Formats: sequence, C-alpha cells, structure tokens
Amino acid sequence: MHFVNVKGILSSKNGMNLYRGCTHGCIYCDSRSACYQMPHQFEDIEVKQNAPELLEEALRGKRRRCMISTGAMCDPYMHCEQQLRLTRRCLEIIDRYGFGVCVQTKSDRILRDLDLLRSINAKAKCVVEMTLTTYDEALCAILEPKVCTTRARFEVLKIMAKNGIPTVVWLSPVLPFINDTEENLRGILRYCFDAGVKGILCFGIGTTIRDGDREYFYAALDRHFPGLKQKYIEKYGNAYECLSDNHDVLMKILHEECEKRGVLHDVGEIFAYMQKFPQEDGGQLSLF
Repeated sequence: MHFVNVKGILSSKNGMNLYRGCTHGCIYCDSRSACYQMPHQFEDIEVKQNAPELLEEALRGKRRRCMISTGAMCDPYMHCEQQLRLTRRCLEIIDRYGFGVCVQTKSDRILRDLDLLRSINAKAKCVVEMTLTTYDEALCAILEPKVCTTRARFEVLKIMAKNGIPTVVWLSPVLPFINDTEENLRGILRYCFDAGVKGILCFGIGTTIRDGDREYFYAALDRHFPGLKQKYIEKYGNAYECLSDNHDVLMKILHEECEKRGVLHDVGEIFAYMQKFPQEDGGQLSLF
C-alpha cells in the first residue's frame, strides 16, 4: 500500500475511484489488464489520500446536484478501507452536500456505512450495486477468494431492502465451462428476487480477457481447473469477448424471469435509473 496526492477525483461522468488496485483476488478481474497502465503491483494499493478534499471542492463547485458513483475500477470496500475509511469520509461529504450516490462492491464491509447510506437515500438517492457471479459457495471461494461469499452478499441485499435502499446486481462475469450453467443462474436469480433488487445488470453470459488479466486468469485455471486453460485457448484464442455456448439459453431465462417479476433487466434502462437524480428541480443548488 502506498499513498499519493492526485489532481482530480471526479470523472466527466461523476465517477470516482478512491483506490487503485485491489486485494480481493478475483481470478477474472479486468482491472488487471495492461491497457490500464498501472505502474505498480496490483495488490500494492494506491491510496488517493487527498480524495475527500478534492471531492468536497468539486461538489461545492457544482451548480446542480447529481449522482456520484464509485466502484467501477476498484472496490471501495476492499481490506484497507476498514482502517483508512476513505470511502466513509467521501460518503460523509456526499451526504453533507445533498448529492446522491451509487456504490458498486462485492464486500459486506459496506454495512459499516449503513447509517450514511440511509441518510443519503433519505435526502437524495442511494443505490447499492452488488456483484454476484457464483451461487455455489465452494466455487465462489475459488473464483473470488478474498472477499465475502455470495450468501453474505445476499444478506447485504436483504438488509438494504429493509432499510429502503434500492439495489442493483451485477451478474458479471460468468465464466465459460465453470459457472455458465442454468443451476448457477437460477440460484443467483432466487437470491436477487428474494432480496427485492431493482435491477439485474448482465452484459452477456461470458467474460472478457485482455493482456495482463489473461495471464493471471490462466494461472488460476492451472491451479484449480487443470486442463481448462487449453479449452479457453482453443475456443477463444486471444479474443477479448469470450461468450459461453450457453449464452442464448441463459439470457432468455434471465430476461423472462425478470420480466415476470418487474425487475429491470435492460442495461440501458438500469444505467438510466442509477444516473437519474430524483429531485424535480434537477437538484439545483441554492446560492444562499
């Protein structure tokens, strides 16, 4: 872990990454890809220590309130957050200035900040986005070894629902030859429906693989699924997008089951919902 001061924290679309790198160890992580030009080891977390000050400056300068998002490139609730509390400090600022927030994670550490998430949701809007990929707990421990289990994430979703906080599940990635089964999909869907999620984001039944990510992923396959790497090489070569042979069947099940229950499942609709700030006046800030 090392600390840096950065020049800015919000992207043009009001997203922020407070850390760079991750310690969750998920075998498929796209953030390891060489195209992101990370100048340090992935597990050597870069801490953007001046992020709260930059965030407050940015929010103070905005004419309209909006949704602020975090978690796209690194999990805001990885292990170091427990002590550093950088995410919590930024949530406090978002709450203080009356903005909304979307938080993407796969960690139950988010429950520590339930008080702030409730406060933000009461004043504006809070959406918790939780990644679920693998219903089987033993398999989950292999694919996502240093983060809480799928069952624990399901409990987080239920707690958010009890507190009136809307949730969206990222059902991605689903790994060909590993968890691209109807049994896995239906297990995750049961969790989602039982927890009353607002939407399920799925870009397809498959995964993406790029240089940097590929080497780490293949090494994990060699450790846990001997012989499977060769199947990937033979079927996908160096392709970026690796769709499962079960893609069409499983996506049909996903869309049909969500439609029955009124759960959002169109990617565009879900992103539009998460990005929309709720106030009728567009969240214009008072000058007084």
